[in-house]
Amino acid sequence: MTRAVTGTKGRADVAGAHRVVVKVGSSSLTTASGGLDADRVDALVDVLAKSRSGGEREIVLVSSGAIAAGLAPLGLRRRPKDLARQQAAASVGQGLLVARYTASFARYGVRVGQVLLTTDDTSRRAHHRNASRTLDKLLAMGALPVVNENDTVATDEIRFGDNDRLAALVAHLVRADLLVLLSDVDGLYDGDPAAPGTARIADVAGPADIEHVKIGSAGKAGVGTGGMVTKVEAARIAAAAGIPVVLTSASQAADALAGRDTGTYFRPTGRRSADRLLWLQHASAPRGSLTLDDGAVRAVVEGRKSLLPAGIAAVEGEFIAGDPVELRDTAGRAVARGLVNFDAKELPRLFGRSTRELARELGPAYEREVVHRDDLVVLHP
Repeated sequence: MTRAVTGTKGRADVAGAHRVVVKVGSSSLTTASGGLDADRVDALVDVLAKSRSGGEREIVLVSSGAIAAGLAPLGLRRRPKDLARQQAAASVGQGLLVARYTASFARYGVRVGQVLLTTDDTSRRAHHRNASRTLDKLLAMGALPVVNENDTVATDEIRFGDNDRLAALVAHLVRADLLVLLSDVDGLYDGDPAAPGTARIADVAGPADIEHVKIGSAGKAGVGTGGMVTKVEAARIAAAAGIPVVLTSASQAADALAGRDTGTYFRPTGRRSADRLLWLQHASAPRGSLTLDDGAVRAVVEGRKSLLPAGIAAVEGEFIAGDPVELRDTAGRAVARGLVNFDAKELPRLFGRSTRELARELGPAYEREVVHRDDLVVLHP
């Protein structure tokens, strides 16, 4: 049973989307025992290659599957829990995954370019700009970027955690017109898809439409790390950034890209913001925190101003200039996140002092913001 779609404009916009990010999960690409399923990869490539064949559509593919592909070659029966063995499996599997895509897309004369990202690559200003330029240039030269998290070097502290969220952020990074999340479930249901009487939710206009849904039971994860919870969260991030989203199964990819009534369509709920700030909010892992007095909280949250030394009451953690930190109010609630301009050990002697005073005493290098407003995102307006 499928719920009626409320309006058709969204699906028409899907069909006309020029730049599309498609994310596919491990369970849609691999066998139950680990290892790539060549037929599944070829089936997905068939759809993507045909979708871009007219030259009017560009596609960026965010693909899971590296760790899963590396399990069987390393003699691992299941996905390991420890990070070191996950990285070893990713190291072996990533080469196999890209080689498979390269061979499959070659059937259509399409060249593939591999792009591996960590959160540091996208929340820091220079790294973010380079990632954006690389993806834009690949698309301009007619290549199809295949993006994955760089599992071989990422630590627990600097991981995206799942490729659903990575896909939402990449969609924003490349200014995509559409995000398509492919899984082993054909959409979001109002309960367990296997249970009698449950219905597919065809259209989501905003968060209120799915408040009643027990999302934890509305999907499953295969050999990957994601589930329906991560997909809905990714859809929320993208929709809030002005990007429509279709969530469906890999077997329905052609219908989804054509704008047909399949899966669940999430309508845009917000506007596009500065690219890097979305990454800062959703992908960065704070290395420490700064406690602000009430005046500084008002200046940062309501006035959208930079954070100055005079408004800081305390510092926690070990971080260096350029690291992301949380900005907290006196009750300990995180109200903002930003990239700090000083090392943690430098800050205590700056507390409560004006930048002019600090410049006179310590030199002109100290006449600057602790966190500039261009490197700051408010979490709780």
